[in-house]
Amino acid sequence: MGSKGTATTTVGKTWDGGNEPLGASYGKLMMWFFIVSDALTFSGFLAAYGFSRFKFIETWPLADEVFTHFPFAHGVSMPMYYVALMTFILIGSSVTMVLAVDAGHHMKQSKVAFYMFLTIIGGLIFVGSQAWEWKNFIKGEYGAVESKGGSLLQFVDATGKRVALEEFADTSIPKEREQLTRSKGKWFMEESSIPTYSLEQVQAGFKSHPDLLVRIETINSPETIATTKGVNENPALNSPKHKIILSRAESEKRLADGIIVIEGANLHRNEYGSKLFADFFFFITGFHGFHVFSGVIINIIIFINVLIGTYEKRRTYEMVEKVGLYWHFVDLVWVFVFTFFYLV
Repeated sequence: MGSKGTATTTVGKTWDGGNEPLGASYGKLMMWFFIVSDALTFSGFLAAYGFSRFKFIETWPLADEVFTHFPFAHGVSMPMYYVALMTFILIGSSVTMVLAVDAGHHMKQSKVAFYMFLTIIGGLIFVGSQAWEWKNFIKGEYGAVESKGGSLLQFVDATGKRVALEEFADTSIPKEREQLTRSKGKWFMEESSIPTYSLEQVQAGFKSHPDLLVRIETINSPETIATTKGVNENPALNSPKHKIILSRAESEKRLADGIIVIEGANLHRNEYGSKLFADFFFFITGFHGFHVFSGVIINIIIFINVLIGTYEKRRTYEMVEKVGLYWHFVDLVWVFVFTFFYLV
């Protein structure tokens, strides 16, 4: 206790930066803080996706019908194959990052550079693959028709196999109009691309192909069978875990109420099912893709520093370990995204 008029002072500091909480340096500790906060962000996004899917489960798209493409195999249905390959490549890049960190612990510059290079290549392949998936998702494969009330009408043959619009649309009927672009109007007059086929062409083509049926976006279940009118009489075409297929008469009736042709998916319409699926797909996979792309850029910077001997001079490769923590986090997040969007 000091004398009257003299302020009491405390000698020394509780922590002057010399201590390392949990045995981690300041940089690694801050990276862990970032990872925890980012993990909470992704958790919130995936929780919102889960709640939305539970609420609209009957109209949620089936992943096996959406992600069926594989490079250089046009027209061949290979559900989930390429997504599985993307996942394998990303996990493989996590392995190479572990090897780079281990080589850094042993101060082996050439091995660190080699494994960092492989990690960068794996990240670039994944980002490119994700962009390719987006392109196919946006472009679409079969097409559909949206009817009054927002119901989605897809087309199948007598065996229940999906049929693309291009296979039956009557192209002899002229399209209603062309897409409005700046070259065909005033500079401020522009609109998004219109469908390849008009509603009239689809309706006419459907009438001339009596073997075609309409499949609605609702997933089959005992409850929906009991409340849906015009369900096909063939039980094989309305088995569980599949969309409900209507009878020919009900198909013609539903198609007559069509208002617009849909090709692919965007933030407003989705040929695969619920519009919310496309919204979440673009947002969550895009957010993760941004993380992977950022990680690739950071890895390239660290790779260059490894080549010029920056960390050899410092006698520590801790920076490689810190970016490795981020890269492992990005890989782990993809495991959850992959599970939620493609497997569940």
